[in-house]
Amino acid sequence: MTRLLLLLTTLLILAGCSSSASVQIDRNFPSVLAKPKPIAASIVLTEEFSNYIAQPNDKTVIDLGSAQVQVMKNAFAGLFNKVEFVTTADQITTDNGLIITPSVREVQVSTPSDNYLNVFEVWIKYNLDIADSSGEPIVSWFMPAYGKTPDAFMASKPKAIEEASIIALRDSGAKLMLDFYRIPAIYGWLREQQRLEQSP
Repeated sequence: MTRLLLLLTTLLILAGCSSSASVQIDRNFPSVLAKPKPIAASIVLTEEFSNYIAQPNDKTVIDLGSAQVQVMKNAFAGLFNKVEFVTTADQITTDNGLIITPSVREVQVSTPSDNYLNVFEVWIKYNLDIADSSGEPIVSWFMPAYGKTPDAFMASKPKAIEEASIIALRDSGAKLMLDFYRIPAIYGWLREQQRLEQSP
């Protein structure tokens, strides 16, 4: 009897996973508590990025735009002591040290019917094009983010995908804060800036 109930429950979950899901991420992300470096930066949040809607498959739509903008703004505010956010490069008003343009390469979703696990998973693959104040490219940095639900039984498919997406967005903010200054090209750029400042 127990095995029959387990089988029926599993079939119900898998049936739910095959349904459509339209997800709107509506969550406030906390500000970052960090000591920013004395660097000025312009962050180009394009209209495409700010209004980004992912469609990882023909049954799933995830509106990430406003949520990922909030995550990026919080993270960059914790990285630089002077930061401006613009929608196009020609709106940059100050002579900033760095110009950063984030974009989404791909979004992937995995459900229990795909992975045979009792979880929903979301991958958000970001790319950050980083240039100096003259627009000369420094590096194009790939930054994947990952989120999963603790248990597929917790909610409906849309709610589970929303929760996994929120965890992935938090992961992206944490990775940005932890890894940005570890990027070899950025580390080298910082060393060069320090050398120039110390030159007579």
